Amino acid sequence: MLIGEYEHSLDTKGRLIMPAKLRLDMGERFIITKGLDGCLFAFSQNEWLNFETKLKSLPLSDKNARNFVRFFLSGATECEIDKQGRFLIPSNLRNAANLEKEAIIIGVGTRLEIWNKQDWEKCDENISADEIASNMAILGI
Repeated sequence: MLIGEYEHSLDTKGRLIMPAKLRLDMGERFIITKGLDGCLFAFSQNEWLNFETKLKSLPLSDKNARNFVRFFLSGATECEIDKQGRFLIPSNLRNAANLEKEAIIIGVGTRLEIWNKQDWEKCDENISADEIASNMAILGI
């Protein structure tokens, strides 16, 4: 399970270090794509196949479903970890997530989210434990 919060800097080429604690679960090759809320999503190969299967099951006749598939697949790319533990984030994805220098990688179970540091701090600041607690029953937790 992918968990934790890790702060790293992108180098001048747009490479980011994959935290050692996450490398085993992510594997040497993984997929990153545009995510929701202004971050990037990163999936291990196995989790990407699960996600892709769900995307393939969406009806082509539904415009929202087509847009959903376009959003996630158009920017998706396979990344490989180099000998120094870094991976390259393509410029289109860095731009999509406003990644320039400081980044936060968070584990959220089946995927990673890669955030601009300030955007993550703002998002995290707005997460209310009381609101989460009140919604747990609705979510079946």
